[in-house]
Amino acid sequence: MTVPRWIYLPAGVGALLILAPLVALLTRVDWATLPALLTSPASLAALGLSVRTSALATLACLIVGVPMALVLARSQIRMVAWLRPFVLLPLVLPPVVAGIALLYTFGRRGLLGGTFEALGLQIAFSTTAVVLAQTFVALPFLVLSLESALRTLGPGYEDVAATLGARPTLVLARVTIPTLLPAVVTGAVLAFARALGEFGATITFAGSLQGVTRTLPLEIYLQRETDPDAAVALSLLLVVVAVAVIGLATRRIGHA
Repeated sequence: MTVPRWIYLPAGVGALLILAPLVALLTRVDWATLPALLTSPASLAALGLSVRTSALATLACLIVGVPMALVLARSQIRMVAWLRPFVLLPLVLPPVVAGIALLYTFGRRGLLGGTFEALGLQIAFSTTAVVLAQTFVALPFLVLSLESALRTLGPGYEDVAATLGARPTLVLARVTIPTLLPAVVTGAVLAFARALGEFGATITFAGSLQGVTRTLPLEIYLQRETDPDAAVALSLLLVVVAVAVIGLATRRIGHA
């Protein structure tokens, strides 16, 4: 198909809308002080916390997200179709609303928080809360990627294995998961990127305690008021990480 020439005009406007803010960010970077700003104790603490919690959130997404995608794509139960919009709800839900919902679930006076408090576990305003908030917002990215891949692949190979006498668990381990592996990697990368950039749900549910709940986006928000150069430097770092993650995910999709 030959693209009409006039299409390039709105496409160029869209590209400019995305690229112009990034260029503007680059023009505000103080390159002379950039290394010192990125290696300050507060920046390193926020970066280390973000990477650790995002990795844990990605792991949690894999543990529950793969089964969820399999159920959504393969289950014949009618009720599953009704549950799908709720599984994908965090994609469109404002993060601050997600944070409030998590707070009223796991907070001290929340739906489940009182039970955890009785057991000596405080979730809200802790590192665990950061992981939960990141998992909540990142999970749909993994589930949607895997569900789309499963529907594209179809159940053909699985049906053949079943007709040869393989049990469902064996089919899952020997057929479904290996064929789904590229999509699992791509979904995990996207989930990690979303978790790394999470802000609204985290600050609402976990607060901003340095070394405990203050992730890189929260550190940027605080530095914006006191040290704009540090905020710009940390923003640039997040942009670089996001571009690298998206590039990795795009390559995986292309190879798949």
